[in-house]
This record gives sequence, C-alpha cells and structure tokens, in this order.
Amino acid sequence: MSTVAVIVVTWNSASVLPGFLAALPEGMAGLDWRLVVADNDSADDTVEVLRTLAPEATVVSTGRNAGYAAGVNAAISAAGEYGSVLICNPDIRMRQGCAKRLVDSLGQGVGIAVPLLYEDGADTPHHSLRRESTVLRALGEAVIGNRRAGRFPALSELVTDPDAYRRPTRADWATGALMAVSGECLADCGPWDESFFLYSEETEFCLRARDLGHATRLEPAAEAVHLGGESQVSPRLWSLLTLNRVRLYGRRHGALATAAFRGAVLLRETSRAALGRKASRAAVGALVRPGALRKTPGP
Repeated sequence: MSTVAVIVVTWNSASVLPGFLAALPEGMAGLDWRLVVADNDSADDTVEVLRTLAPEATVVSTGRNAGYAAGVNAAISAAGEYGSVLICNPDIRMRQGCAKRLVDSLGQGVGIAVPLLYEDGADTPHHSLRRESTVLRALGEAVIGNRRAGRFPALSELVTDPDAYRRPTRADWATGALMAVSGECLADCGPWDESFFLYSEETEFCLRARDLGHATRLEPAAEAVHLGGESQVSPRLWSLLTLNRVRLYGRRHGALATAAFRGAVLLRETSRAALGRKASRAAVGALVRPGALRKTPGP
C-alpha cells in the first residue's frame, strides 16, 4: 500500500488544530499515511499544539506568512515518497473513512478527488463544485444571483443541481478545503502557483490539471465538515478573493475578454454593495483601483 502524505498549511491555527487532529485517525482509516504541516510563521501556539498532539508529524517552518500555495509546496517537498497527497485545511473534520474513499477514486483520468462537504451545523451539503469562469456566467451571477443562476450551467460557475452531489461528478474545479491528488497528477502539473497568495490557487491548479488530462471529481461517499465559509470572510479577504478571480481569468484569456469579465464581476459586487454588504463594498474599491490586479496582498 502506497503512503498518503497528509498536507496541512497553518497560520495561527491553534484553535482549530486539536479538532482536526482528533478526527484524523478515523478519517484516514485503512490507509498508510504521514502528516506534514507547513506553518506560515504563526504568532499563536500552533507549533506547540502540533508538537504536543502530533509529535510524529513533520513540521516545516516557511519563516513568513508565505501564502497557501507556498505552504502546500513546502509541505509536499518535505513529504518524502508518497503515492498521493491529501491537501487539508486545518478547519476540516473528516468523517470515518473519508480519505480512503477519496484516494480509491483517483485514477482512470481522475487526478483530484473531493468529498461531500458540510458547513458546520448544516444538514445539507455545501455547493463545492464549480464550472470554469466565463463572461456570461459572471453576468448571470451579477443579474440573478449565483444560486439562482446555478440552475443554468451557462449562467453560473456554481453547480447547484442536487443530483450532482448524489453521484460521482466531474467538475472544472472544486472548493479546495480538502482534496486528494494523485502522484501522477502532481508530477504532471508541478508546484502550485505561489503568485496567488490566497484564493484561486486551487482553481488554477484544478484547471491546469484538467488541461493536462486529470479531472476533478466529487466522491459523495467521502464526507467532511468544513468549519469555515463565505460568512466568515472579511472585507479584506473578500477583496483578495475577487481580485484573484479576475487575475486568474486574465491568465487564461485575452485583454478584451478580461475587461468584460472584470466589468461583470464589478457589476455583481456593486449590486451587492448597494444592498449593504460591506465585503462587496471593499471589493468594488479594489476592482476600480488602478494596478490592483497586479498586486497580491496578504491578510
């Protein structure tokens, strides 16, 4: 049985790590695995918690708040030999056998497997599957909202069809809170793109993997709870998320298409800001600021 490297990136994660570590043995049941954590210069007791509760873990210090993709790359580089990796946020709580179901679903064109995600306290699955960005989808979300538009594949990135979450479903990309990645996919794709400090790094990796023949697939038999969510994203982080969406689109399309996409995203955030959403108001300010898309601010 090949080893699974469990990759975790931490930054001031002391409060959520005990729960993650407590759920890890059941979540990884049936697999040979090792834990590798990249810590982005936490100012709290994150490293001490790891030393106390997971003394066998390999802990890599990046020496700075290097961003999520940089942390993933640092941990993978320190992982030694592995057949696949499991990339986890520390606020994930895997349910029994989650990881094995994900790892077993890799292969035959699937390079990335993701679980059925539940937000903390929710009874229904989180809509974690996504379609690739288009100008029409950005306009659809701006005009009628992403959840209503999600019923129409041409009009939204968000996959909301309940059937898609009841069966194994391939998507252009998926929420990156927990994903299994095959060794072959990693070898073909190379490192995660560190120019995305936070947000869109998993989108870029999934799209790059898809372009190289490695699909992203939901495995509904694998389940996990994610403590985070959009409701907890601050105005500063929402601005970063929004800017990185446009930056990534610009990497894959020409200047005119990117300008149209940016305009559609700006329309969406402006309409939400008019309804009083502070995070959207901050995103509007970032989108109209000259040079904002050339920068990657950290939290």
